[in-house]
Amino acid sequence: MKIGLLGFGVVGRGVYDIVADRDDIQVAKVLCLEDITLPDAEVTKNFQDILNDDTIDTVIEAMGGLHPAYEFVRAAMEAGKNIVTSNKALVATFYDDLIPLAESKGLKFRCTAAVGGGIGWLSEVERSRRIQKIHKVGGIMNGTCNYILDSMTRLGLDYGEALKQAQALGYAEANPSTDVEGIDTWHKVILSSNIAFGVSIDKAGVPAAGISRITAADVENFKAHGLVCKLISTGKLVDGKCSVYVQPTLIPQGDPEAAVPSNYNLITLIGQWSDRMSFYGQGAGRYPTAYNVVQDCQDILLGRGFYSPYGEKVTVCNDEKLCFYVRGGKDLPAAVAENWGSAVVTEPISVSAIHAWLKENPDAFIAAIA
Repeated sequence: MKIGLLGFGVVGRGVYDIVADRDDIQVAKVLCLEDITLPDAEVTKNFQDILNDDTIDTVIEAMGGLHPAYEFVRAAMEAGKNIVTSNKALVATFYDDLIPLAESKGLKFRCTAAVGGGIGWLSEVERSRRIQKIHKVGGIMNGTCNYILDSMTRLGLDYGEALKQAQALGYAEANPSTDVEGIDTWHKVILSSNIAFGVSIDKAGVPAAGISRITAADVENFKAHGLVCKLISTGKLVDGKCSVYVQPTLIPQGDPEAAVPSNYNLITLIGQWSDRMSFYGQGAGRYPTAYNVVQDCQDILLGRGFYSPYGEKVTVCNDEKLCFYVRGGKDLPAAVAENWGSAVVTEPISVSAIHAWLKENPDAFIAAIA
């Protein structure tokens, strides 16, 4: 396999290092805007040099972002090249374009590192689908949020202090909104649900609530009731209807998710025969992520394409009713069951209703009670 590598940052460099001593996979050309020299690969600033090289059969996209990543990936596919990417936003956003295109052209398209980084989660979903129906996927999918929430819980930090610590360690970006507002997790649970259930989720109906409004007082409230807050993604298939959402969730202290430390992920599927299976590991990092990119290359060599057939477009139905911890906002659309200091716990209310209310009350903080 000869590879055209798009990007030479954290993941791209990791891929290059891992394949350096392999005979079956070779990085032939690298697209990099910086002036670097590599001993065994040509470095170019022009994507056309990779696109027009007929010896390159596989393109690895390690640039991140949507543009020009999408244009480069689509052009490579039109030119008959297989694709490996770790870019969850790219795949989730352009799922209805890229996956059918891969099927129609007989190409291999893999993106295992896009969800769970080094865990290999999507490959496990693929294996599970061979044997059983998958009823539910989700869990802790974002290491930045988990680090912040874990630090607030264990160390008593407030949100701002925990965020600064995460940024200093390289776990959070200078602008952390994609992580802390739940958008990164949103992309990941949509992609996971598409593969697990063999559908194409209508993204417009999938709500996401983040953690940026949480306070140290909230965390102390949770502790007093034996609960730990985590950002949890949920994708369910019940009676033929898909339910998909992202929200802070209060987990009993003895549950596995409550104990996940630092920037780790814990992602779970519930299957027809297997019941619960959970996958724990590094959700990011150069070599854990690059490891799964190279695993995808190996899978392509073995003839494995995308994880599931492209499925029908479906609209989510988030009518599941849960109790919610709510602080702030006005005209709450549910009866109050309990008062927890300056916050309340609601009677059961549908996920769709509480998220619709949150859009009108963006300064409020909500957390579902598991």
